[in-house]
Amino acid sequence: MSFSLPDFRRKWSCRGYMSAGAAMVTAALGLSLVLAERAEARKYAAPLDIFGFGTPRPRTKVHSARIPLPKPRPEEAPQATDEAAPEAEGKPSPDKPSATKPAEAAPPPEKQLSACRLALTEQIAVAPSIPNIRGPGACGGEDLVRLEAIVLPDKRKVAVKPAAILRCTMASAIADWVRKDMVPLAASLGSTISDLDNFDSFECRGRNRIAGAMLSEHGKANALDVRAIKLANGQSIGLTDRSMPRDVRERVLHSVCARFSTVLGPGSDWYHEDHIHLDLAQRRNDYRICQWNVWDPLPQLAPLLPAERPEEAPPREVAARPETKDEAKDGADDEAPQKSPTPADKSAANGTKAEPHKPATKKRR
Repeated sequence: MSFSLPDFRRKWSCRGYMSAGAAMVTAALGLSLVLAERAEARKYAAPLDIFGFGTPRPRTKVHSARIPLPKPRPEEAPQATDEAAPEAEGKPSPDKPSATKPAEAAPPPEKQLSACRLALTEQIAVAPSIPNIRGPGACGGEDLVRLEAIVLPDKRKVAVKPAAILRCTMASAIADWVRKDMVPLAASLGSTISDLDNFDSFECRGRNRIAGAMLSEHGKANALDVRAIKLANGQSIGLTDRSMPRDVRERVLHSVCARFSTVLGPGSDWYHEDHIHLDLAQRRNDYRICQWNVWDPLPQLAPLLPAERPEEAPPREVAARPETKDEAKDGADDEAPQKSPTPADKSAANGTKAEPHKPATKKRR
């Protein structure tokens, strides 16, 4: 018995069955691959799935853990009130700012004190610091104080009336002038200083209050106008008072011109006839101005009095009454015989030449 492959195909034809089985095997393999890919995709999200439309990730299993319960509240503990709970809930934490209230800004750093401010202590003057002034134009300044009083070496205070707003350097110069120069002057007069008459200090204005003029040192809080220095015994040293002794005013003049860069008083202009202007203006080459004429005291003259009325004078009523023509004629006739001869008549009678008459001249005083 012979066996060949063509005879086998002819007797047992299974081409159709083999094709169907191959198709089923292929489909099964493809389905298994698709399921495996989907299972793997569930573990990792797609890189372009930004809206979460992809297959969700599988949730991990939560293992239950045994949590210990708190201990029961002791009986002696105070009972919590129900009202404290809402307050505690509404009160923000001190560490975290509340959602409605913004966090507070950090405080600004403290301003460093100047060397003048550190030197101007309470043992020298009562001068509290004030904020900087920024006025219109260039008015104002920095490092300002309100000079209220000057403390003397013996701890007595000289009040500045009214209190002056000045720069620290100007206030320090005024305090040194009063302590070192004016105290000995007052002691020579037998008293001590009690008040300083402040005529003007800080004022945002031009020079001499003229519109359009250059800014005055008063507008920079760098000037002080002084009118008088009052003593404890009631006496007042008027710096421009001509009744004061000249040597006293000259001592004040020399002291202020040595300490301040500008001194204006009587004789400088008519704006400073009743006070003394002092400032510390900075000029080129440290140029200084000292214009103050110490006038001599006024002369002591007695008033001119009228001469006494002579006793033989007629009463005032008769002298004031106007004379009539008849009374004037009678008076002229009565006075004619009693008329004394003139010098010309006497010279003619004696045969000498009369000299010309010279009018009387009044002597000037």
